[in-house]
Amino acid sequence: MRLLVSWLRDFVEVTASAEEIAGGLDLRGFEVAAIEPLGDGDAVIDVEVTANRPDCLSVVGLAREVATLYDRPITLPSSEDGAKIQLKPITTGMSDRLSVTIADDELCPRYAAAVAEATGVKSPAWMTARLQAAGVRPISAIVDITNYVLLELGHPTHAFDLEKLAGAEIRVRRASPGEAITTLDGINRTLDADMLVIADRDRPQAVAGVMGGARAEVSPTTRIVAFESAYFKPASVRRTSKRLGLKTEASSRFERGADCNVPAIALQRIGALMDRIGAGRIVGPLIDVYPRRREPARIHMRRVRLATLLGATVPDREVERILRTLGLAVDAAADGWDASPPTFRVDLLREVDLIEEVGRHFGFDKLPATFPVVTAPAAAPDPRISRDQLVRRVMTAAGLSEAVTFGFIEAHAAEPFAAAGSDRPIGIANPLSAKFDTLRPSLIPGLLDAVAHNRRHGADDVGLFEVGTRFSGHGETRAVGVAWTGSTAAVHWSDSPRAIDFFDVKGIVERVCGALGVMPRFEPCHEAFLVPGQAARIVAASANGSAPILGVMGRITADLADARGLPQQDQLFVAELNLDAMWRARIETTEAVRPLPRHPFVVRDLSIVVADTLPAEIIRGTIQAAGEKAPAPLAGITFFDRYHGKGIPDGAVSVSVRMTFQAADRTLTDAEAQASVDTILASLVREHAAVQR
Repeated sequence: MRLLVSWLRDFVEVTASAEEIAGGLDLRGFEVAAIEPLGDGDAVIDVEVTANRPDCLSVVGLAREVATLYDRPITLPSSEDGAKIQLKPITTGMSDRLSVTIADDELCPRYAAAVAEATGVKSPAWMTARLQAAGVRPISAIVDITNYVLLELGHPTHAFDLEKLAGAEIRVRRASPGEAITTLDGINRTLDADMLVIADRDRPQAVAGVMGGARAEVSPTTRIVAFESAYFKPASVRRTSKRLGLKTEASSRFERGADCNVPAIALQRIGALMDRIGAGRIVGPLIDVYPRRREPARIHMRRVRLATLLGATVPDREVERILRTLGLAVDAAADGWDASPPTFRVDLLREVDLIEEVGRHFGFDKLPATFPVVTAPAAAPDPRISRDQLVRRVMTAAGLSEAVTFGFIEAHAAEPFAAAGSDRPIGIANPLSAKFDTLRPSLIPGLLDAVAHNRRHGADDVGLFEVGTRFSGHGETRAVGVAWTGSTAAVHWSDSPRAIDFFDVKGIVERVCGALGVMPRFEPCHEAFLVPGQAARIVAASANGSAPILGVMGRITADLADARGLPQQDQLFVAELNLDAMWRARIETTEAVRPLPRHPFVVRDLSIVVADTLPAEIIRGTIQAAGEKAPAPLAGITFFDRYHGKGIPDGAVSVSVRMTFQAADRTLTDAEAQASVDTILASLVREHAAVQR
């Protein structure tokens, strides 16, 4: 709202400068975007008005705030002789030149109209100057008057060329299905059946509360004008404006909540302005269709509650002054006050709303700074917060950088990552654009785009992670995603860098699992977005013996990498872990200090030939299971060689494993170690047809 200071002073006599007025409004909840000096002590204050204060989208609304701020009386429009802001007295009744019918009084509780004869004069300089200062382009005297009243009183009105209305009648009704209207912006718009229109006998002439139609638009040749001033249901205007994609000064006020008691006053103000500038005169009575009158509500405000919420005692006289200057009717009660908010204050519904008004104008800066009384201990923080923080620390320590991507992605980008290929991605009913029309089922698509962005800007080695929420038909889950490409270290003259591979990402996954107390196991899997043979499903053995799926990892397919804009030579490895599933599968451990082993360990190497399709993870599991029955305790397993070539049959591979045996209470003998190796070898032969080399 662009507030012209000289216009404001018509309503409240204040000598304060524009800067002082702006500062006072800012302290009372109205953000001031700018102050534009105009000369001669005048200025425009650009005020940001919140959605709950439609009354302040007007000069008179902000004047009430300034009058309360400076404890000055406010001058309101009046029909009395000599009034500073004049209203034209108009008799209410039926007109023989125009009839008004409300077919839906739910969407339009009140509709007022008046007929006027126009002279076709131009708007005076003082009016056009005020309109331009407020950001409105002058058009013609009739249109300028309606815009002037809109800015002054905050109530939208509209002017029809009466001679262009079929049957000289106005019908406020819902649109017929498929009915169309060409609005003032020259666009033909198709209407829905739940949209309210202002129609004549034959067709719609305006979209109620949004914009008038071009057919009955007033022009310099218009001589008979029908002015409308109505109240429309806010939800109806908001819905219509959104569906039509049409935002206007009128709709922005009606959809927030106009004043049901102002339509007649707005027409009286129009009549007075027409007389003042010689633009014409109102003829006939004021038609006011108001089937169900609305009365102000009553709100009780307790003195004790006021002091409790504000933390300070406000004098009774000051409370009453503030509320009355803001337009409320106030009556004293035994324990406080009974107040009736005016109909233009749609935001005053509860006792706490009145307390806020008192606090704003008493001055929040006057309230003492005190700590609230603690009556109960603070609730324990959500354990997921510390869990996510731990994951971030682990990832950062591993050399990865955190990324934050959008929760909305493109539908085609989400398709390959839908859970198990059966869960359809969840679309958004009102997307901002086609690039943000689907809730992400995975963190990987966003990370792919982030990696591609970094690669396009010259970064060769990119390792990113993200902790965030993903969405499916089963609800929301927290996850951590990883995307890594390039080299493991920066280029250095002493050695050639090694490219990132599957096992680097596997090591990251193991670090996270270890930090959260989860024992991971890796199994081969097939995912549409991962290269076959370089993809693994991550599962965990939980405390109850189940093996929940924690996530997947592997190398992104070339076609998907190319579709996301990655260079063809890049090998991009990704991983994604379900943090909620990991939290449920964690194994609670008790941290305790153990002494270092006092007895020496024994190392034995074993080379076996097995099928080349047998995963090393399964071999490790077989060795561990057999080691539990061996006479020498098995302390560690390490794979140190894999050979395929001369001397090895086709379809087979030689795997070498180093096993460490160590007992806590004694020194192991060679016989015990060899017996353990024999037990393990027998298990490998039995389970996997292994052959010792």
